[in-house]
Amino acid sequence: MTMPSNPADGPAPGLPGSGSPNIPAGPAGVPTAPGGSVTGPFSERPTVTVATFEEYEPAQRAVDYLSDNQFPVEHTVIVGTDLRLVEKVLGRMTTGRAALAGAATGAWFGLLIGLLLSIFTVSAWWALLLTGLIIGALWGAAFGAIAHAMTGGRRDFASRSALEAGQYAVMVDTEHAEQARQLLTRLNWQASGAGTP
Repeated sequence: MTMPSNPADGPAPGLPGSGSPNIPAGPAGVPTAPGGSVTGPFSERPTVTVATFEEYEPAQRAVDYLSDNQFPVEHTVIVGTDLRLVEKVLGRMTTGRAALAGAATGAWFGLLIGLLLSIFTVSAWWALLLTGLIIGALWGAAFGAIAHAMTGGRRDFASRSALEAGQYAVMVDTEHAEQARQLLTRLNWQASGAGTP
């Protein structure tokens, strides 16, 4: 694939019209989006997809670049499509680990209560903090162990869940689409090193 001699001559990779199969095609000014409709709760005005990315960080960098170049970023949205829930299993959960996790949570809560009560005392405020910490840890451990035992072994693992998107589209209001495309084309040229002698 040959690159245009000038950034203004044609679209750069990652921009509509570049020929990439994962980029929604459509003429300028016609709202397009990877997943269908472009209007929704995030915008009451028609929007246009100006770039798509497989990860969030490049989409964030693109909007940051627009902001650095005085583009009105309040007319910009980043839309994640093809959402999926990813649950990362952290390890086996035993009654002891559940009690330990509950103790840590309870200790923080007890410390907070002790701190609030220590405001109203003149002396021995540290004793209130220590008492709150110990009582909170004991109650947290008890509740953690009981809660785990009540699952009956149906969930003997700890995990962390996160939503991930298959691709991220940078979308702008229709009247600002051409300016955004020009700026992102310049960004792609700078990133590829095409603008350096």
